[in-house]
Amino acid sequence: MTANILVVDDDKSLSRLLQLDLKGQGYEVMTARDGLEGLRMFNSHRPDLIVLDIALPLMDGRTVCQRIREVSNAPILMITAHAVSEEDIVQGLNIGADEFMIKPLRTNEFLARVRALLRRANAYDPNLNLPTSYQDDYLYVDIPLRRVRIHDREIRLTPTEFKLLALLVQHPGVVLTFQQLLEQVWGFEYTREHHYPRIYVSHLRRKIEPDIKNPTYIQSEYGIGYRFIQQVQGSTGA
Repeated sequence: MTANILVVDDDKSLSRLLQLDLKGQGYEVMTARDGLEGLRMFNSHRPDLIVLDIALPLMDGRTVCQRIREVSNAPILMITAHAVSEEDIVQGLNIGADEFMIKPLRTNEFLARVRALLRRANAYDPNLNLPTSYQDDYLYVDIPLRRVRIHDREIRLTPTEFKLLALLVQHPGVVLTFQQLLEQVWGFEYTREHHYPRIYVSHLRRKIEPDIKNPTYIQSEYGIGYRFIQQVQGSTGA
């Protein structure tokens, strides 16, 4: 099934170029020139992926991202003309972005990131040898249904956050190295982003851990990677 992609950017030349590149890969593409139009098109068409410029007229990209995240888990690739720091990535995660890219966009890298985001959003490997859920008194994870709850409260995760948590849950007690996480969560397109696991695990902990300063579920193996620790019923806090 062909993926539908919404490109929201007020740069006509770039928007047209991205549209041509994506259509050349077989995607259906819609474009919008400002934040309000982008949000309206999202609500009307519910695309599979959104390419979203940060600096937009009428409504900025960060606000559009937040509005989309209130109703959808569709992957959001944000693009910016400025260098992206780790703080920018964390702020982007806070509003629900999955990925950042810096202009000018390199076509091959851009298309690779789009493929990786769509793959991540739709991937579920029904491997019978791996757990499909986890539950204790505090945390509930259903991998096939892509649902996460803290007590009875639904927790919204981006596709990347969910893929990361699912991978850890499916390998309880096993240290997954930074390289394994990059390859299995982000894909071969991200072999140079060695800081990604640390940033995303930190953000995921803020959503699921009872005590962020003393994580009980996702524990660090310093210099190597992370492991998921199953909890005894009644052992986690509020």
